[in-house]
Amino acid sequence: MELHITGTNMEITTETQRYVERKLGKLNRHKPDIIDIKVEISEEGTKSPQERYLVRVTVQSTSVSTLIHGEERAESVFQAVDKVVDIMSRQLERRKGKLYDKGRGNSMARGKFPQPEPPRDERKVVKRKRFAVEPMTQGEAIDRMETLKHNFFLFLNSENDEVNLLYRRADGNYGLIEPDIRHYRD
Repeated sequence: MELHITGTNMEITTETQRYVERKLGKLNRHKPDIIDIKVEISEEGTKSPQERYLVRVTVQSTSVSTLIHGEERAESVFQAVDKVVDIMSRQLERRKGKLYDKGRGNSMARGKFPQPEPPRDERKVVKRKRFAVEPMTQGEAIDRMETLKHNFFLFLNSENDEVNLLYRRADGNYGLIEPDIRHYRD
């Protein structure tokens, strides 16, 4: 396991470095496959003395495809390190539990075997709603949709006498679905 400690606006003393190494070395108890730990310690000029030191930790292990992050603020470097170690321990335990729950961490020696998943229920329609589809222009449909505060609106387009679906896009604009009804022969 490699441990990288960097300091921002402060110099890392040997006492601080030993403390961080001792505390973060305990994370191997939760996951022995940790390959890299990066620690950033910052001293900030904040108004609140309880938030003077910021400690950020990033852990990378071989079995986890994503990185695990944690950060904490405290009055002293040592308090911030203690807090962030608690956070990282919880995250690693939770991640370890998820891996075991999924069957990836099950060991034949422990006698745990993956359980077959129960058959998935078919999705069904739980509510039906009927309403009159009125002929209107696209502008009128937008106004009606905004008045109702809906994200979509079904209407009969008076310009082409077809049923259209107007919807709100993520960028705040609108989209219009015009079905192309095809008749298939057997």
